[in-house]
Amino acid sequence: MEIRNREQQAPFTTKDGSTIRSLLDLSNAPVRNQSLAEASLPAGAEIERHYHRVSEEFYYLTGGRGLMEIDGVEREVSPGDAILIPPGAWHRIRAIESLQFLCCCAPPYSHEDTYFV
Repeated sequence: MEIRNREQQAPFTTKDGSTIRSLLDLSNAPVRNQSLAEASLPAGAEIERHYHRVSEEFYYLTGGRGLMEIDGVEREVSPGDAILIPPGAWHRIRAIESLQFLCCCAPPYSHEDTYFV
């Protein structure tokens, strides 16, 4: 049985500029096919526009409000919104208010699968 508490996971900054806590991923559990992390962005901050060649990603907003952009289409998002980011889709999120969200990647997130312009 693998159980991880968020308070036991140190936050770090990803290649796209977001601060995350890896809840379950290759770094802390015998994960094979997915990863789960908690991300936060202060008001006015945004992650750098990027894409993942391999990983499909979900964002699930738990707090704050933001502006999500996927392949040039923008939409305001808020708690309770679940967002699908397909592999190869250019994306970024900007925090209108301090933003908290869960990120799930399959296969698991890796810096090597994060690409910029």
